[in-house]
Amino acid sequence: MAAEREWYDKDYYKVLGIKDKADPKEVTKAYRKLARNLHPDKNPGDPDAEERFKEVAVAYDVLGDETKREEYDEVRRLGPMGSPGDGAGGFKFNVGDMGGGIGDLFGNTFGRGGRGRGRGEATGVGPRRGADITAQLAIDFADAATGLSTTLYLTTDAQCGTCGGSGAKPGTSPTACASCGGRGVVDDNQGMFSFSTPCRVCQGQGVRIEDPCPTCRGSGVEKRQREVKTRLPAGVKDGQTIRLKGRGGPGRNGGPAGDLLVELTVSPDRLFGRKDDNLTVTVPVTFAEAALGADIDVPTLEGSRVTLRIKPGTQTGSRHRVRGKGIETKKHTGDLIVTVVVQVPDQLTEEQRVAIEQLGAATTVDPRSSL
Repeated sequence: MAAEREWYDKDYYKVLGIKDKADPKEVTKAYRKLARNLHPDKNPGDPDAEERFKEVAVAYDVLGDETKREEYDEVRRLGPMGSPGDGAGGFKFNVGDMGGGIGDLFGNTFGRGGRGRGRGEATGVGPRRGADITAQLAIDFADAATGLSTTLYLTTDAQCGTCGGSGAKPGTSPTACASCGGRGVVDDNQGMFSFSTPCRVCQGQGVRIEDPCPTCRGSGVEKRQREVKTRLPAGVKDGQTIRLKGRGGPGRNGGPAGDLLVELTVSPDRLFGRKDDNLTVTVPVTFAEAALGADIDVPTLEGSRVTLRIKPGTQTGSRHRVRGKGIETKKHTGDLIVTVVVQVPDQLTEEQRVAIEQLGAATTVDPRSSL
């Protein structure tokens, strides 16, 4: 294997945060920890995290392979002008040599096919994963809490129904690019260095379409209306994104389809609120019920009512728990948190006024005495 050019100025041990004498288990442990924290799914829209993730993956591709690591250590020890395997003291760098390791690693992780050689095969035109598609879905509070079967109506890229995704007119087939020999890349020899770059003739595709499909004009995809049926689990939240595997853009050259990312907007409910898997509700009570204690009716999300007993002397704003009446998911069932608020009448009958005045006269404790 030819030495990679960036080996001379990249300290992969530093990238992984390990010592150069670290054993293979330490290398793997460090990589997994960094990859988990930096993965694009965990850091959406963060280009710095994505670049750092790539850097960590490259480092592990070298240090995680015993043969590559030995060569990397030797190259780092000798320096760029003392590279092993070249009697002239220089080195040969070919991007294509990276295809079986780093190129495949990036292609699998980010859905982009490698452009270089892949594990001994003279081709750069492998299957390519389709693009992820984002859609918005607005749902009611109750549907978010209990789960919902729904259908999304989308207009997206789909595999061309006329050519089956080949891009060629029915009855014809794409032909290998004569410029790159179907590899998708061409080599550019520059003295000690040899670089592989995407073929300009076929734009790195490796094939030429002489007679394009009249429907998709050679792209292999077309805009199409489609229905995507799905089941949203109970307990989804406002702002949450649901990933539907394989329901996104079509793959190319036999590659898998991308994913459909459904961004949820949950409308608020008139009565209920939510905290984690618990539902919240505010229930008014009279002064007499709060002072003397009472059994009060409390609404639930499914429409039934439960009885809650409040003790004598219940204070306004106090919270009471009704177990098992929250959001029920596969892993957990929340509770219903009831906040009691004492309702003060804004209009009194004469009889009520007299009764309250008598209560006031009989009250001997000053509630503000502790202030």
